[in-house]
Amino acid sequence: MSQATQVENQSSVRWGHSIPLIIISGCIIAVLSFGPRSTLGLFLTPMSSEFGWGRDVFAFALAIQNLIWGVAQPFAGMMADKYGTGKTLVLGAIIYAVGLYLMSMSGTPLLLQVSAGVLIGLGIAFTSFSIVLAAFARSVQPKYHGIAFGLGTAASSFGQFLFAPLGLGLIEMFGWSSALAYMAALVAIVPLFAYVLRGRAAAQATGSAATLQDTMTMSQTLALAFKTRDYILLVFGFFVCGFHVAFITVHMPTFIVDQGFDVSVGAWALALIGLFNIVGSMSSGVLGSRFPKQYLLSFIYLARAVAITLYILLPISVVSTLIFAATMGILWLSTVPPTSGLVAVMFGPRFMATLFGIVFLFHQIGSFLGVYLGGLLYEQTGNYDVIWWLGIALGIFAAAVHWPIREQSATAGRLVARPA
Repeated sequence: MSQATQVENQSSVRWGHSIPLIIISGCIIAVLSFGPRSTLGLFLTPMSSEFGWGRDVFAFALAIQNLIWGVAQPFAGMMADKYGTGKTLVLGAIIYAVGLYLMSMSGTPLLLQVSAGVLIGLGIAFTSFSIVLAAFARSVQPKYHGIAFGLGTAASSFGQFLFAPLGLGLIEMFGWSSALAYMAALVAIVPLFAYVLRGRAAAQATGSAATLQDTMTMSQTLALAFKTRDYILLVFGFFVCGFHVAFITVHMPTFIVDQGFDVSVGAWALALIGLFNIVGSMSSGVLGSRFPKQYLLSFIYLARAVAITLYILLPISVVSTLIFAATMGILWLSTVPPTSGLVAVMFGPRFMATLFGIVFLFHQIGSFLGVYLGGLLYEQTGNYDVIWWLGIALGIFAAAVHWPIREQSATAGRLVARPA
C-alpha cells in the first residue's frame, strides 16, 4: 500500500470545510499567535528601565515562558488529537490574551513571571503553529504536506514581520503597558477562526485495509517513538533551533542598542527576520518535498553557524545587522517544515500533534537556555560574546546529528502488538 493511501486511511475525518479555507484560517491563527510573542524582546528595555530591573529579570520570565510552552505543547497536542483542534485553540487564545493583559500590569518580577512566563507560555502552546500544522496534516494529501507546512510556518513568520513594527509603534504612541493590552485584544480574535479547524484525529482504522500505523494506540506510538533513533536525533537537533531563535528574538534588540544604534534598528531587524522567513519557510517546504529532509536540515543549521560567525567577527553596522537579520530570516523557521515532515513520515498524521509536541518540548528547552543564559551571562560578563559562540557550536552539532536520520516509516520492519 502506498504512503498516500495509508495517510488517507488514517485521515478519514470529514472537516465540513474546503481545504483552502482550512489553510487560510490556520494561517491567520498562526499570524495572531506567533506575532505578539515575537515582539516581547522590545519590552525588555522600557520595562527594565521603569522598574530598575537587570536584564536577567526580564530574561528569566521569558525563559519560563519558553519552558512552559515546551512542557505544555505535548499536552496541547494530545488535547487536539482527542478533543479537536478548535477547542484547543479557543482555550489557548483565552489564556494567551489574559497573560498579555496581566503582563501590561506587571510591576513586580513575580507578576511578570506569572503573566509573561506561565500564562503566555501556556497560551502559545495551545495556539501554536504545531497545532495548526497537525490539522493541515490531517486535511491535506501527503504530496502537498511540504507546501501546506511551509504556508503555515510562513504565516507565523509574517506575524513576526507584521508585529515587530506594530509593537514598536504601539510602545512609542501609547507606552509599553497599553501596547500589551492592545495585543491581548488582537489575540482574542483567534476563536473566530478556530471553528474551521475543529477536526481531530481519525478513529482507529480496522479491516484488511488498515496498516500497522492505523491500528496502533497513542501509548504504542509513543513507546515506538522513544525507541526510534531517527526520532531521538530529530529531538536533539530541534533543541538547537530553539536556542538560536529564542536568544535572538529576546536579546537582539538590546544587543543592537549596546552597539550604539537606535532601538528602531532592532525592531526592523526582527521584522526582516519575519519577512525573509516567509521566503525561507516556503522554500523549505518545497525543497523538503523534493530532497531528503534530513540533509536540508543539516544545511540550514550549518548555514546558521556560518552566518553568526561572520556577523560577530566582522564590524557591526546597521547594514551588517540587517543583512544578518535577512540571512537568519531565511534560516529561521525553515527548520519546521522538514522537521514536521519527518515526524509525519515516521509515524503518520494520526498522532502528529502529540509527537511533534514532544519534539517541540526540546525546542523550548533550548529556548529556555538561550533566553536565560543570554541574560545571565550578560550580567556576569557585560557582553553577549559567550552566548554567540555557544550558538555557533550548537549549530555545528545540529548539522551533524541530522545527517544520519533516515526518511522512512518508523514501523518499517517492526512488529507492534495490535489491540485485540
